[in-house]
Amino acid sequence: MIVRSLESAANGMLALMDMNDNIANNLANVNTVGYKKGSLRFKDVMQSAVYNQQGSIIRNTDESSYLGSLSVGSQSMQYTHDFSQGALNKTGNPYDVAIEGDGFFKIMNSDGQVSYTRNGSFTVNSEEYLVTKQGEYVLDINNRRIRMIPEDFDPELIRDKMEIIIGESGNIEMNSYNQKIPMQTIAICDFSDKDDLFEIGDARFIPRDTINNPELRAEKFSVQQGSLELSNSNVIKEMINTINTTRNYESLAKLVSTNSDMLSQAVSVGRIRV
Repeated sequence: MIVRSLESAANGMLALMDMNDNIANNLANVNTVGYKKGSLRFKDVMQSAVYNQQGSIIRNTDESSYLGSLSVGSQSMQYTHDFSQGALNKTGNPYDVAIEGDGFFKIMNSDGQVSYTRNGSFTVNSEEYLVTKQGEYVLDINNRRIRMIPEDFDPELIRDKMEIIIGESGNIEMNSYNQKIPMQTIAICDFSDKDDLFEIGDARFIPRDTINNPELRAEKFSVQQGSLELSNSNVIKEMINTINTTRNYESLAKLVSTNSDMLSQAVSVGRIRV
């Protein structure tokens, strides 16, 4: 039983270390636009059935003698994200866009890799395309790069005379010389199984299984121009989680120390003296 207790405590300490790393990551990204806090799911390492016994011999193994199950600790099983809505912060920047509701912006890097994000801190590059701060292209509903000035317009002539309007459905209009010109529509995509999404950094996600969890057109959303969605990681809650995790780790460390002393004493008592 002493060895099993040591094993259970060790497994618990390893799980708490994983949890502490996750909390640290949430705290580090508390100011990251569009960040979705992570969480860990745990599973029991092993479940053993426990039956009522007399002496050292188990008399029965039927339901009447079943007492329950005994776990030998837990370990982290799956890393998931909380995709709940973050608070919206008004910036006034016409290229800052936030999603209120479901969905993700669809972006593509220079190598053609597509990913999805809630970070709508966009800008316009030298070729007049709408891009992220990392230079990735924002795509429209037809998977095309979004150009903020039509091809037949001279940017130098109208740059100071135009206004970009992004509607709640993601449609973009250019208001130039009091004339509204309809342009492209920002793609807002969603997935039926968000637990399948894998974070690749900078609040960007990709689906692990594109066949069983394909990209869908988001339905319940509203695009807010001039706003950004803040991280949904809460500093106070994460600090409380840090304290609880530390206390639990200290308790398990004391248990390991106590059982180690008991094991040493048992070995000492049982040693055959010649």
